[in-house]
Amino acid sequence: MTAKLELRPGLKGYPHDAAAMSALDIAAAGWNVLAGDLPLPLALLKRDALAHNIAWMQRFAAARGVDMAPHGKTTMSAQLFRRQLDAGAWGLTFANVTQAGLGVAAGARRILIANQVIADADLAQIQALLAAHAGLRIVFLVDSLAQLGLIEAWHAGRPGAAAFEVMLEMGVSGGRTGCRSLAEAASLARRLHASAALRLVGVECYEGLAAKGNTADDAVYADALLDSVQALARLAAAEGLFDTDQEVLLSAGGSAIFDLVAGRLKLDLGQPVRGLLRSGCYVTHDHGHYSRMLAAVVQRCGCAEGDSLRPALEIWAQVQSRPEPGLAIVAAGRRDLSFDIDMPLPFARAQLGQRQSSPTPPSWRITGLNDQHAYLRWAAADEALAPVVGERIGLGISHPCTTFDKWAWMPVVDADYGVVDAITTRF
Repeated sequence: MTAKLELRPGLKGYPHDAAAMSALDIAAAGWNVLAGDLPLPLALLKRDALAHNIAWMQRFAAARGVDMAPHGKTTMSAQLFRRQLDAGAWGLTFANVTQAGLGVAAGARRILIANQVIADADLAQIQALLAAHAGLRIVFLVDSLAQLGLIEAWHAGRPGAAAFEVMLEMGVSGGRTGCRSLAEAASLARRLHASAALRLVGVECYEGLAAKGNTADDAVYADALLDSVQALARLAAAEGLFDTDQEVLLSAGGSAIFDLVAGRLKLDLGQPVRGLLRSGCYVTHDHGHYSRMLAAVVQRCGCAEGDSLRPALEIWAQVQSRPEPGLAIVAAGRRDLSFDIDMPLPFARAQLGQRQSSPTPPSWRITGLNDQHAYLRWAAADEALAPVVGERIGLGISHPCTTFDKWAWMPVVDADYGVVDAITTRF
C-alpha cells in the first residue's frame, strides 16, 4: 500500500521542484528539514520517538496482561498501522466502517469499530469485508434496543447473512454513547443473546472524556466506570449471554488514564477473557494535553519519566513578520495544526541558514490563530531573545488527531532532521 501512493509537488510540505516518488524512496533524496530542503509549514514525525512510543506502550500493556488494539483514527496512516501491528498489536480500532476498510487494506485482520453501527450501507459493507477476507473479525458497539431493532430489520431481509459480532457499551451520565445503568445494559444483553442478527462477544467503555490529570479524581471516576463494565461482564457470563466460542473481549479506549483501566480488563469469568486497550494518541504523544496527563500516569506507575512516552509530532514554520513590538507572526495556522484543546506550543527555534535548533525562551507563547497565521508573543524581559523574520519555529501541539487530518503526508526525520522515511494519511 505504501509503495503505490505517490508523493508529488503540490502536496503541502513537498518540495516544489522535486520529482514525484514513492514514500518508500524518500530517504534516498537526502533532504533535511532545517537545511531548507522542504517548504514550510511542515508537519513531521521524529523517528526515534515514534519507535520508542510504539514499543513502550506495547510493553506497558503486556506487563499488565492485556493487549493493544490502537485507535487508527488518530493517524489514519497505513504505514503507522503496520508498525503497530508488527510491534504486537492484537488488532486495530476505528471510528466508522469507512476507516475500518482502510485498516483491512493495511493488513489488519481484527478490527474493533468503537462506535454504534446503524446505517444499512455500513452493515452491508461489513458483510462484504467479511466475505472478501478470510479470517477477518469486525466487532462494533451496541447500546440500545433502537439500534438493535434497526440491525435486526436489515438482517431479516438478507437470508444467509452472518450474525454481527458486537460489544455492549457502558457509558456515564452526561457522556456520549453507552448504557447508563447496569439494569439497562443487562436487559439489552439478554435481547442481544436472543437475536439471530448479533452475537454478544464483550463489554467496553471509553474512559477519556472526564479525565482531569488528577489521580484522586481520575481514580474514582475510572473505578466507577470499570465497576460497571465488570458487573455487566459477570452478569452476562453467569447467565450465558456471551455468544462466543472464543474469548470474551473487555476493552477501554482513551489515552489519558490508560493505566487506571488496564488492570481492570482482566477478569475471571469462567471462560477466556482478553483485555484490550484502545489508546491511539500514544503513537505520537504531544507537547501539551497528553504530556500533562502522562505526568500523573508516570507517578502512579513508577515509570522513569525519561522512559515514558515522548512527543514525536512537530510542526515547523517560519516567522514571516514582526509588525509591532512584542508580536511575531508565524506562517502556520488552523489549516496546519491542532488547536481543539490548546494553542500550539513554541518549543524550538532555528535561525535561517542553521541546521541546529535551540529551546525557545519560557515566556514565548502562541496567543491566537488564523487559517494560515499564528500570533507569537513574549515577555518584555525576553525582548533581546525575540524572534526575527525568517527564523524557523518548532511548534508542539495538544491532541495529535486533528493535526494528522490536515496533512496528506509527513516526513519521518532522524535526530538531525534528516528525512529518513515518510508516512501518508487517508482522511
